[in-house]
Amino acid sequence: MSVELDHLIVYSRDKRVAAAFLADMLGLAPPVPAGKFMAVRVGGLSLDFADVAEVVAQHYAFAVSDVEFAAVVARIHERELPYWADPQRTQANQIADRGGGTRAVYFADPSGHWLEVLTR
Repeated sequence: MSVELDHLIVYSRDKRVAAAFLADMLGLAPPVPAGKFMAVRVGGLSLDFADVAEVVAQHYAFAVSDVEFAAVVARIHERELPYWADPQRTQANQIADRGGGTRAVYFADPSGHWLEVLTR
């Protein structure tokens, strides 16, 4: 039997806002209701957003193509979102160049989760 991660629950202050933000920023299909959740498909995985009173920020990293990376960075600029080249937030308004064609950018979602988008 093969094992696949099917879904993750993402706690959010407002599941509709958080799910729509992620789908929009990554250029994914709009979220859909899934029971009491708002679901965003990321490849074969479903990120199921749930409303909670208190959110403990998590880190979510997404590997994308160079074209998709450029589109995400363009959306960050269009929305004038703060972004960094490092998870410690010491390199503001920069893109990380990790060598070998790998780049990364970090920004926060509306619930305070730390999103990383990287190329390979």
